[in-house]
Amino acid sequence: MAVESGSVWAINIGNNSLKALHLRSDGEVVEVIGFDNIRHSKILNGAGVKPAEKDELAAISLRQFAKQNDIGKESLVISVPSQNSFARFVTLPPFDLKRTPLTKLVKMEAEQQIPFDIEDVQWDWQLMSQDDSSDIKVGIFAIKNEVVTSVLDYFGGENLAVSHVQMAPMALYNYVLFDRGDLVNSEDQAVVVLDIGAENTDLVVCTPTTVWQRCIAMGGNAFTRAIAETFKLNFEKAEKLKRTAPMSKYARQVFQAMRPVFTDLASEIQRSLGFYSSSNPNTKLTKIIATGGGTKMRGLLKYLQQTLQIPIERPDAFRKLAISPDVSAAKFHESVCDFGAVYGLAIQGLGLAKIKSNLLPRSVARSMIWASKAKWFIGAACMLLLVSLMCFGRTNFDRIRYNNKNQTRQKVSGIINEAKQAKSKLNSQKGKARTSEAVIQKSFEPFKYRDIVPLMHELIFSVLPNEKNNPEQAELYQAFVAGDVEKILQIPRKERKQIFITNMSVFFTEDVSYAAFGSAEFRMAGGRRQQQAAPGMGMPPGMMGMPFGMPGMPGASKFQMKKHVKKDEKGKVVEDETGPGFVVSIAGYSPYGDIGKLLDPAGAGDDKDKWGVVTRLMSLDEIFDGNSPFKLYRKADVQHFTLETGEVEYDSSMPTGIGIEELMEDSTKKGKTKGGTDRGELVLIDPMTRELISKVPVLDEHGMKKMDRSGVIYEVNDNWFILDLKFVWKDAPVEKESEEEEDDGR
Repeated sequence: MAVESGSVWAINIGNNSLKALHLRSDGEVVEVIGFDNIRHSKILNGAGVKPAEKDELAAISLRQFAKQNDIGKESLVISVPSQNSFARFVTLPPFDLKRTPLTKLVKMEAEQQIPFDIEDVQWDWQLMSQDDSSDIKVGIFAIKNEVVTSVLDYFGGENLAVSHVQMAPMALYNYVLFDRGDLVNSEDQAVVVLDIGAENTDLVVCTPTTVWQRCIAMGGNAFTRAIAETFKLNFEKAEKLKRTAPMSKYARQVFQAMRPVFTDLASEIQRSLGFYSSSNPNTKLTKIIATGGGTKMRGLLKYLQQTLQIPIERPDAFRKLAISPDVSAAKFHESVCDFGAVYGLAIQGLGLAKIKSNLLPRSVARSMIWASKAKWFIGAACMLLLVSLMCFGRTNFDRIRYNNKNQTRQKVSGIINEAKQAKSKLNSQKGKARTSEAVIQKSFEPFKYRDIVPLMHELIFSVLPNEKNNPEQAELYQAFVAGDVEKILQIPRKERKQIFITNMSVFFTEDVSYAAFGSAEFRMAGGRRQQQAAPGMGMPPGMMGMPFGMPGMPGASKFQMKKHVKKDEKGKVVEDETGPGFVVSIAGYSPYGDIGKLLDPAGAGDDKDKWGVVTRLMSLDEIFDGNSPFKLYRKADVQHFTLETGEVEYDSSMPTGIGIEELMEDSTKKGKTKGGTDRGELVLIDPMTRELISKVPVLDEHGMKKMDRSGVIYEVNDNWFILDLKFVWKDAPVEKESEEEEDDGR
């Protein structure tokens, strides 16, 4: 039976922690509005924990839960462990419903099936037959009284009223059928739920109309005890070592100590599944859904999958649950694998579950119902008396007022008529508003794609050398942003992985296969410098000031979003390898000794540490998790991709804007002259560090230029580059076809 409030708290007190889930249903939507996962200060079944201490630890966790969450009058649905529980699905023999009521027949069957005295258990049953089936199949569920009582004592101590009690395996069954109904849709195929807890592992085999369960007395604590025995540690230290094993330097020895437990657990699961398969030869086990804290153990699920030869899935989200904005989705998903049982409990509390049996003792249920209603009976009686007196007095009072307010009623009637006329006018104006809205929307269409060119700039900046791409030189990039020249100079110039962009153009084209590059305008006319580079102190690390071009952007009013396609000579649509996109030209320079390694290193492969600018541009989908709107176009075709480099040399045919000019004194002469006469020559220097960046002659100890057979010997400092490339714009806007073209396409 569903709760009346539309929301419910589901609680499972496990050996390791208390798990709680707060769900609310609104029509077909089930929403998470709260959750909690409180770890006990000790594992309840841990070594040295006595029964009294176990009860106290559970009570402390429950008290903390009640303090942290506003439970109020919410209904509570709780689970009981699978030990000493019983679930059996039987087909009743033919009977005369007039002579023998169904409930009496089920009780007779329960007394025969339940392996305990019927008075020593809490039991319930449920009709499981399909509507079109002639057989009457029922599910019988039972658990010992002392197990239910011990769990209810925890909640009674905190004055928390429990409305439903369910066995943990049945809660897992409800979870799978509700959330993963796509897996449980045939009697010939079954899904296994494996809930690995601290002390026990619940194995539940699920089909649309039956459940088969087994409790394996082995869980996460078995691994802890194996570590404690091997390394001679107490239980708490062994548990800590188990949790940190993957990061420990003794990981190999720890996993070697746990290997026998891996084997034993897999053998028990395999033996249980083998028994089920032999009893149900026509049912195939298709998948295992693994839940519980034990699934977090590294390598366990992989080992079980290899041993059992059945695919294993560890859920990281619930498919049919919406998460309230007030709930932290990130924290909730961290605990998803622990919430399988409480999810199933909450679904039952909301009336959406397959198994609806309730093992709450009838005496407790009756006392809770009367206790909750007694105060309402008293309040209702008092309220009835008060209301009767008030009604009597109010009737007389209203009769007198009614007779005195005749004129007021007439005024009200007139106002109502005016309101109706105003409403009619309002509806008329609303009709006109639709036309105005269309005009407004059309006016805003040209701004639809205004962000795409800045996005292209952002993409190019992101693949340059920076803290993320070259973390080994993070201090260099930080110093550059801060303008800390002394710190920059501590790194030899030729070891600095930096790229300074001096020019960049970005042009939109409707077909990148025919577009031409525009990098020729970057070069110095006749080898003479035409402009000086600004220091660019405010630009991102590794870049300088740059002029951008971005003509040709499409107007949104002429375009619609659809994939770019072409037609062959017969008018048939064929897949296009090109389309709208951007032609990009970038020019700049770098102090790094091998500029090729920064731009387009050979043999980088999948090693991201060796990637350069071009390598990253070729792997945009991988860098941006498949969300990049651009794709590099035909990098292997020189018609669509060129990379030119050279030595930075004053008055050479290189990109404009590199460095700033300065007159360098000749060491054999004193003084400076303008224009680079015989008293010195013009060179290029770094605008920030004042280092020499252009190619200069090498001087001997007398200050004279060194020479060899080929002439003057030069020292090369920085190198320049010009990179021309194209990008296809995925899902770009393309011009709308005319009506005639659309008709031809049809």
